[in-house]
Amino acid sequence: MLDSNAIEFKIEILNYVLTHSKDLRPSATLKLKIEDETFEENAQGDGQYDAFMNALKKIYAKKDLELPLLTDYAVRIPTGGKTDALCETVITWNWNAKEFKTRGLDSDQTVSAIKATQKMLNLISL
Repeated sequence: MLDSNAIEFKIEILNYVLTHSKDLRPSATLKLKIEDETFEENAQGDGQYDAFMNALKKIYAKKDLELPLLTDYAVRIPTGGKTDALCETVITWNWNAKEFKTRGLDSDQTVSAIKATQKMLNLISL
């Protein structure tokens, strides 16, 4: 499931704002489209991705939907020392007693995790 370009996107992350400031908790505002409905929520977390996931959980709670359990999160940044290198984030999820992985690729490691998460959302909605 890592590279499933054939995934139909019924759930689309429309917009997000991630903040990280010294001496303030990271926060995220998320705008998400689930089929024909649009939702917006914000949350704080221990990091930007945690804040993003907390906002996502709030949206899913409104829809009375559950999210899979994140069981592993791995970021790989190629060697070479370039600050604009692509990051690969592979997230392992547990859903209905089955494990699966999604992958995101971006020059920003949080964005690559968000891309992997959008793939997960669409896989569980099938």
